[in-house]
Amino acid sequence: MTLTITRHMLLGASAAAMVLAGASMAGAQERLRFSAVFSDQDIRAEMMSRFAEEAGEEFDFNGYYGASLFRQGTELVALQRGNLEMGNIAPQDFAEQAPEWSLLTSAYLFRDAEHLNEFFRSEAGEEMKAIISDKLGVHVLGPTYFGTRQVGLRGDRQINTPADMNGVRLRMPGGDAWQFLGQALGANPTAVAYAEVYTALQTGAIDGQDNPLPNVQNMKFYEVMDQIVLTSHLVGFDLLTVSGEFWDGLTPEQQEKIQTAADNAIAWSTERHLEEEAELVAEFEGYGLNIYEPDLDAFRSYAQERYLESPQAENWPEGMLDRINAM
Repeated sequence: MTLTITRHMLLGASAAAMVLAGASMAGAQERLRFSAVFSDQDIRAEMMSRFAEEAGEEFDFNGYYGASLFRQGTELVALQRGNLEMGNIAPQDFAEQAPEWSLLTSAYLFRDAEHLNEFFRSEAGEEMKAIISDKLGVHVLGPTYFGTRQVGLRGDRQINTPADMNGVRLRMPGGDAWQFLGQALGANPTAVAYAEVYTALQTGAIDGQDNPLPNVQNMKFYEVMDQIVLTSHLVGFDLLTVSGEFWDGLTPEQQEKIQTAADNAIAWSTERHLEEEAELVAEFEGYGLNIYEPDLDAFRSYAQERYLESPQAENWPEGMLDRINAM
C-alpha cells in the first residue's frame, strides 16, 4: 500500500506537535531550590513549607536546611551564579558586596520586629532593596525575622558594660560586618560556622555566642551555656531572596504569586518567633541559666559610637539612618 503525505497533512501534524509542546510547557514546573543555614526543625523551615504550599504545584520547591547544600556565606554567590534559585541570606553577606547595606547590619538600629517590617515596606526600604537588585542581581522578597540577638556565655563572669566583654571569645559568623558587630559589643569576635557552635562551646574553644533565643533552643546551645545576657543588640533578620535571573523569567502573575506567598509565610513566622521569645526566658531559667539585663544604655552608646567612627559609616546612604530612626 502506498501512503501519500500531502502538504495539508504535514501542516496538521506540525500544528498538533505545537499544541502538545505548548501543553507540556504549560504543565512544566519551575525548579525552585532553596538553601538555608537553619535546621529543618526551625520555625523558618515551617515558614518555607507554608510558602511552598501557597506558591502551588507549578513550582517544584526543594528545601535544603542545615547548610546541607551550600555552606553558610556561600548561598549568595550560588544565587548569582545560577546554581540556586532561592535562599535565606544574611544582610551581612549583602554588605560584603554592597557596602551601603552595612547600615542595616549595625547594632541597635531597629527597635523591634515591627520597626524592621515597617522599614522594608517603606520607600526607604525599596531603595535599599533596589541596591541589591541592581548591584548583586538578587531580588529581595522580604525580611525573615528570627528574634532579637542576645549574648550567651559559659562561666559566671558578670557582664554589665562593654568593658566587661573585654577578652571574651564571642562566636560570630565570618565576614567583616559580623566581626565588627562583635567588636562593637566590646568582645573578641571569633569566626565559627553555625553548625559547629555547640561543640566549640562544649570544648571551651569559645566563651560565648550571640543568637536569638529561638536559635538557642533549636540548636540546644543552652546545654553548654551558663548565662544569657539580654543585650538585645540586634534585631535578627535575614532576607528571603530569589535570583534575579529566576525572578525575571517569571510572568507578572507568577511574580505576584511568589511575593504573596512569601509575605504570608513571613508574617506567620514573625508572629511565631515573637510568641516563642516571650516563653523562652522562663524555660531557660528552669534549666538553671542565669538570665539578666546589663546596662543597655552603655552598650548602645558604645556600639553606636564604634559604628559612626568606622569606615563602614562612610558607605551608608546619605540621610538613610535618620529616615530609619524617624519611623
